[in-house]
Amino acid sequence: QVQLVESGGGSVQAGGSLRLSCEISGDTYSPYCLAWFRQTPGKQREGVVVIDSRGDSTYYADSVKGRFTTSQDNAKNTVYLRMSSLKPEDTAMYYCAAYSPWRGPCTVVPVAYKYWGQGTQVTVSS
Repeated sequence: QVQLVESGGGSVQAGGSLRLSCEISGDTYSPYCLAWFRQTPGKQREGVVVIDSRGDSTYYADSVKGRFTTSQDNAKNTVYLRMSSLKPEDTAMYYCAAYSPWRGPCTVVPVAYKYWGQGTQVTVSS
């Protein structure tokens, strides 16, 4: 079992920055795929970042590439999402999610993720 708790959302003007945190508890020893998803009302959940703990690889969606970066504090079991040059279209509820992969690369498909946080709202005003 894994528990995920996001924090760090808020309101910011376009061009600003925010850092989201995802604190992981429970089984933190198994290999995992961890992703940041975002969702706005009426739209499908979009995977913006996927982290593969097995190979130290990270996927960034084209929509955030060059503006979002991830980092980890293993001592705190926390993954961070640093969001810079924010745009109004980045406004969404942001979720971190995780699953233990059997084999193959991590996926960006939401249905594969077993564990989800409660979400944190990011609002970017123009």
